[in-house]
Amino acid sequence: MNRQAALTLSFDSMSLDDLALVGGKNASLGELTRSLPKDGIGVPPGFAVTTEAFRLFLDQDGLREKVTGLLEGLDKSDMRAFQATGQKIRDAVLATNIPEGVADAIRKAYRDLSEKVGRPVSVAVRSSATAEDLPGLSFAGQHDSYLFIEGEEALLDATRRCFASLYNDRAISYRIDQKVDHMAVAISVGVQMMVHSDTASAGVIFTLDPETGSRQSVLISAVYGTGEGIVQGIVEPDEYYVHKATFNAGYRTVYRHKRGAKLTKLIGGGDDPAAAPKEIPVPTEDQSHYCLSDDEIMSLADAALAIESHYSSHYGHETPMDIEWGKDGVTGTLYILQARPETVESLVNPNEVTRFTLKGTGPVITSGRAVGKKIASGTARRVLSKDEIGDFQTGDILIAKTTSPDWEPIMKRAAAIVTDHGGRTCHSAIVSRELGIPAVVGTGNAMAVIKDGMEVTVNCAHGETGEVLDGLVPFSVQKTDIGKLKRPQTEIMVNIADPEQGFQMGMLPSDGVGLARIEFIITHAVGVHPMALLHPDKVTDVDARKNIEALTRDFPDGGAFFVNALAEGVAAIAASFHPRQVIVRMSDFKTNEYAALLGGADFERAEDNPMIGFRGAARYIHPDYAEAFALECAAIKRVREDMGLTNVKVMIPFCRSIHEAESVLRAMESRGLKRGENGLQVYIMCEIPSNVLSIDEFAKRFDGFSIGSNDLTQLVLGVDRDSAKLADTFNERDPAVKKAISMAIEGAHRGGRHIGICGQAPSDYPDFTRFLVEAGIDSISVTSDSFFEMFDIAARAEADLPVKKVVGD
Repeated sequence: MNRQAALTLSFDSMSLDDLALVGGKNASLGELTRSLPKDGIGVPPGFAVTTEAFRLFLDQDGLREKVTGLLEGLDKSDMRAFQATGQKIRDAVLATNIPEGVADAIRKAYRDLSEKVGRPVSVAVRSSATAEDLPGLSFAGQHDSYLFIEGEEALLDATRRCFASLYNDRAISYRIDQKVDHMAVAISVGVQMMVHSDTASAGVIFTLDPETGSRQSVLISAVYGTGEGIVQGIVEPDEYYVHKATFNAGYRTVYRHKRGAKLTKLIGGGDDPAAAPKEIPVPTEDQSHYCLSDDEIMSLADAALAIESHYSSHYGHETPMDIEWGKDGVTGTLYILQARPETVESLVNPNEVTRFTLKGTGPVITSGRAVGKKIASGTARRVLSKDEIGDFQTGDILIAKTTSPDWEPIMKRAAAIVTDHGGRTCHSAIVSRELGIPAVVGTGNAMAVIKDGMEVTVNCAHGETGEVLDGLVPFSVQKTDIGKLKRPQTEIMVNIADPEQGFQMGMLPSDGVGLARIEFIITHAVGVHPMALLHPDKVTDVDARKNIEALTRDFPDGGAFFVNALAEGVAAIAASFHPRQVIVRMSDFKTNEYAALLGGADFERAEDNPMIGFRGAARYIHPDYAEAFALECAAIKRVREDMGLTNVKVMIPFCRSIHEAESVLRAMESRGLKRGENGLQVYIMCEIPSNVLSIDEFAKRFDGFSIGSNDLTQLVLGVDRDSAKLADTFNERDPAVKKAISMAIEGAHRGGRHIGICGQAPSDYPDFTRFLVEAGIDSISVTSDSFFEMFDIAARAEADLPVKKVVGD
């Protein structure tokens, strides 16, 4: 058979080499069909209507000349005239008959597919242009697809509609922007056995983090019904994270689950191929459950990594992938529906870090999922439909319920996008990444609370939550070429509390995490006093008991809820930095802070000075909290042993004496965290004068130290660090404090132990950093906003030293 003259080709006869004949999407489906392991998740069978068939169609009735004439000299500056021309072209295409030879070939291929499946088959009909789904050029959502098509005549009609979609306004606009010759692009049509996800679930997989480009994890999103619910941004999906390195090492676990609302789902629109999918409500019971089991997530991760590996081999470099999947509600079988190279973050220069930083504040109007890491400000323009495109001005902030591919021309003009609906893989998110603009999606209320003409600032520079601020808040943009940085011998690490900032901070060229605070996780992901979870019967507030019951209903008990939430929060940080070390400090709430948690008032006694009261190590071994400390240990054990994230080290705060140290280590060992076992290292905070004075004894019992300069200053000088009246007296650079730090560094090195600092002082005072380097500190851990500055300060300080001291292990 002359392949170039073929009018249809089955998926199992195609590969990536057939791009010109079947387009990017179909070539990829052919490659997947041939390359995926036979014992894993496969591709639904199907065939492609080739670009040769499309060319024969264009040659009918002078259609090619008509299309060429209308496209010639087309100008986007007059948007209404632009739209009118696009409509004329589509009308001409839809009025043209498919040549009989082409129609016969399509009918035969459809009958062959039905025979292969064993029944008259319902199919998905998708456009596949010759310049889409390529590295660096996605054409995301530019062309049309039709689902649940049954019968030969309906298939021919859907095919013609796919041909017409080559001339959608958004596709024409995209080609103009990308400087692609309209008539040089041909379109193929993929016809694929329909996966009935309308009665099950579907979603998207990224083999990198789509916001930061971090390649540590696989992100799987899922909704009930067809995957269009995600793409259109009308359904908030579940999200699951699988860590690549530990997964490949045999740890088949989901390290983080995020349950989406999933209030509605999309199903087939009916007999009319042009009908939009129908949105129907999801039963309340199903909304509270995840779409996928962990075993199904593992199967999808397996397939995703196999696809990434295959494409990486094909292109000769690591190629992160954007994959669509579906689950058939009849058979329960999982399928890969499409796969394409990710075309935004994977092409970013990893050595160039751009940081956006707010230089002011403003009231938060609304918030949602952040897309990108940028900040933008401008005039808010509320848009209800694509018909209002002509009124939108370049540089405006687009406010909408959601967006669709028809909105591409208006999105191109926007400085930022804010939507009521959508998740990180919806159309608004995908296009905003490609355009390089920030977006806040899934706010739930942007259209209600943002007035047309308001001046607003869209801030996506602080992790996964994006905010819309009232007013034009000033911000700065700083670019850093990591390749040109002079790396100091002193380790420069970061402090982190919010797991949602993990991927972003993990992209920094740090030596790891010097301080991961779990208090943030307990406050935001748990929200309940751990003893109240263990003993809800002792909670006297009726409403609090009801809230606790609601939070824990999907778990065997409150303790399991706590362990799961804390483990997944810690894992999100550890996975982002793997294999670099992550030092996790066990809880260091004070009694007043614990009392503020749900149910906490029934388990905490008021103290006159909580700062030096019932906190840290003393709490862990006291009968009033020992059960809760066991939950903390169980969470860390799960992260290290079940998830394989052994880069996690444990740090004990506010340990006053050797007796407390030994008691805590025994308590940890009894709960499965034995120092030295499975490589576990246990650090101690050096923040009490007794830690300095007994440094040699502490060094025998711990693997390292981290100086907490705030508490150490407070206790050396006898100053309440929260006292406004004594603010001028509180000084980390006081000679007595510096002497205590020098003694600690000398003592740690004398015992062959690593010692770092995780306090605020190095970030605030360059001269203090110089002192630390001169004293031989091993590591300095700072917040991300002062990270690069610390690199420079430490490097310059080391340059002035005759020899940099080699530190303890």
